[in-house]
Amino acid sequence: MTLEITHAVRELPGPLPPGERVLWQGGPAWRDVFRVVFHARALAVYFAILLALRGLNVLWDGDGLAAAAVAILWLLPAALFALAVLALVSALISRTTWYTITSQRVVMRIGVVLEVTFNFPFKVIDTAGLRMLHGGTGDISLRFMPGEQIAYAHLWPHARPWHFKRTEPMLRCVPDAARVAQLLARAIVD
Repeated sequence: MTLEITHAVRELPGPLPPGERVLWQGGPAWRDVFRVVFHARALAVYFAILLALRGLNVLWDGDGLAAAAVAILWLLPAALFALAVLALVSALISRTTWYTITSQRVVMRIGVVLEVTFNFPFKVIDTAGLRMLHGGTGDISLRFMPGEQIAYAHLWPHARPWHFKRTEPMLRCVPDAARVAQLLARAIVD
């Protein structure tokens, strides 16, 4: 679906130039940001192992099951608090992020504390990649032409993980990512 919009649209810094139109707008799904960016499942398993080890340590010292349960219950709130903080940060990232694909560029408006808008004209994009996640959600990475660069720290968490030397911006956890990637590919080719 193509929108014909020539005035300022949601989360763009100003009106679009004449002839440019918005093709798609959207943001990341917070649950997927929590699961993928912050590795929530792995972190939950890590905390579960720590809690189990704490309980086993108490049992090893000769205390009973009740003492082991109390030892685990003392640490459980800290683990739950850490997961809750990461869930909150994920929700904030999702709420303050807005991606726009126009007929000329990709616009990323990001930042929980300090809002920044990045404009990536199609002429600086060499390739785009798609990594599908579960349920149709996915990450769309943008690889720049040689000589074009942006700092990894400016983009995180909207940068492809572990690509520091040649940073690749990413539209993270985009719902219906296959359709959005196809739309982007057509827009770049046209």
